[in-house]
Amino acid sequence: MDFLFIADPLESFKIHKDSTLSMMRVAQGAGHRLWFCQSRNLLWKDYLVIADCQTLVIKPGSTSWFELGNLESRAVNTFAAVMMRTDPPFDIEYLNSTWLLSAAERQGAKVFNNPAAVRDHSEKISITEFSNLIPPTLITRELRAVEEFHQQHRDIVIKPLDGMGGMGVFRVGSDGLNLASIVETLGQNGSRTLMAQQFLPEITQGDKRVLLIGGEVVPFALARIPQGTEIRGNLAAGGKGVAMPLSDTENKIAHDLAPILNARGLFLVGLDLIGAYLTEINVTSPTCFVEITDQSGFDVPQFWLNQLEKALS
Repeated sequence: MDFLFIADPLESFKIHKDSTLSMMRVAQGAGHRLWFCQSRNLLWKDYLVIADCQTLVIKPGSTSWFELGNLESRAVNTFAAVMMRTDPPFDIEYLNSTWLLSAAERQGAKVFNNPAAVRDHSEKISITEFSNLIPPTLITRELRAVEEFHQQHRDIVIKPLDGMGGMGVFRVGSDGLNLASIVETLGQNGSRTLMAQQFLPEITQGDKRVLLIGGEVVPFALARIPQGTEIRGNLAAGGKGVAMPLSDTENKIAHDLAPILNARGLFLVGLDLIGAYLTEINVTSPTCFVEITDQSGFDVPQFWLNQLEKALS
């Protein structure tokens, strides 16, 4: 089958741990033909959604690890599957790409994750649907509301809604030091919506990434453990990734949410859990395939491919 990967420039991949690359490798190993383009290469032309794309061959080694063919214009609905793997930010151009991919779906394309479902699921706000699973949470643009939330919970975390990799995450302790300044800066004086949550001391045991693929649960999580005085476990912020079996609580949450999210077209989901609490539902470009595979022996890329082939059959 022909698979189209819409992703960031190949030169930007961290090849020792890139989840998209692990998908490409396993798909190529199974005999599927790979194609590549960036989101900027999607266009509407002659009543079709077109991808200006190239064949892609993954080669062994860490240098010159890919080979691209000649540029071709090909209708998106002629691929067996389309993987949208562009990293956030979720800006207007990301939205434009999802709208084009929705048009391609109406023409018969199979896109993973479903672009309409991605648009409907803010990776942070979507947790509010499952309010019994989340910590005390506030979403607001108002400084006054954050101040009242802090007075109630005393130790809180504040973050922007469009951040990734732990970017822009601040903890404000019981002294309230710099609270107003943090809110004004992150919120650009009330022009951007923020999320505040009660600080969860369980973060010292890791911010767990749990993968849901095709409605099934990967049985190992990656605990992203903060280092030193850092409160952020994100790998991009210096956290240490440790794969471990799901706890009973994590397993129940994951199995409860997996069929619900899969039924909406969210084929690949990364739940973020701290302790017994759900903190984010990642649907744009979930990662941690390689770290979980290397440390646990559970082959996440192969599991992904098996589930994808099942969805396409």
